[in-house]
Amino acid sequence: MINRRAAVSVVLLAVLASTPTGAEIIEQVLVNVNGDILTKTEFEQRQIAVLRTRPELGNVTPESPELRKAIAEVTPQLILEAVDELLLIQRGRELGLALGDEQFNTIIENIKKSNNLEDDAQFQAALKQEGMTMADLRRSLERQMLASEAQRRDVVDKISVTEAEAQAYYETHKQEFTTPSEVTLREIFIEVPVSDRGVNVAEDDAARAEAEAIRKRLLADEPFARLAAEVSDAPSKANGGLIGPISREELAAALQTMLDRMKVGELTDVMRTPRGYQILKLESRTETKIRTFDEARSDISNKVGESKMTGERLKYLERLRAQATITWRNDELKKAYEQALATRQKALAG
Repeated sequence: MINRRAAVSVVLLAVLASTPTGAEIIEQVLVNVNGDILTKTEFEQRQIAVLRTRPELGNVTPESPELRKAIAEVTPQLILEAVDELLLIQRGRELGLALGDEQFNTIIENIKKSNNLEDDAQFQAALKQEGMTMADLRRSLERQMLASEAQRRDVVDKISVTEAEAQAYYETHKQEFTTPSEVTLREIFIEVPVSDRGVNVAEDDAARAEAEAIRKRLLADEPFARLAAEVSDAPSKANGGLIGPISREELAAALQTMLDRMKVGELTDVMRTPRGYQILKLESRTETKIRTFDEARSDISNKVGESKMTGERLKYLERLRAQATITWRNDELKKAYEQALATRQKALAG
């Protein structure tokens, strides 16, 4: 039986094979970057990997306009990323990086553990299911390592966050370091029956009287949780009427004001709601807390660093690209690449 992922891949391959990308040869070269090439087969695998994650494409046919539209949407960014990857891999080689046997074997063991693959036979079967050999996997892992390590050495390790930058971020993003006030409540709810004719006054009065009587019992120190379990019509009765914790900001303004005036352990009056009568108890309250700059310093540095790294990484890629010789063998993909590159450069300039 063909699984869903395999079925989607077959359909995508059929569409991609019919998409005009130049002369029909088995390993057509799409682009040459400083002597390293990207082939049609390699790029199709990238397209398939992205498109098969889209649930809406699970039952498409090769003729489906939705599928062709999806391919057109993902292709510009994918071809830009593919060229980026070649530039980064080449930089990794310039730095003398390589994936050693010991490092590779450690990665393989981690893959086995995380996927519950108990022996080499299961691992090989899993590779086969993905259409990969061990050599394919090693090549893929080494490419990832070269690209990642090149960026770490050339970009990440050179990023620093000044005290002024950290302070400025803290002052303008203080809400990120604020824990809002929360309340935990208990409720007892007495429902008022509603018919086609609306609410019967006598039944409404009876429900209110019942709620008032329950409140008196609570004031006489009967356990709220026990009474809620016995008499409440709310689903929360199964948990002794417990609701929350709830952020104070999520409550209606009138209820916020009421609770602000109460002490922990106090009860509200009997309140009319659209469906009946309710009594609330303020079980607990936490006050709004804003972390100080010193308390938040580590998180601030990470956030500012990540923000700076995004921009620095794009500048870094632009420098690598400016020094590269990129020769296109497919005009359509060149246009898609230039489209995505223009979008990125516009964002970088802004």
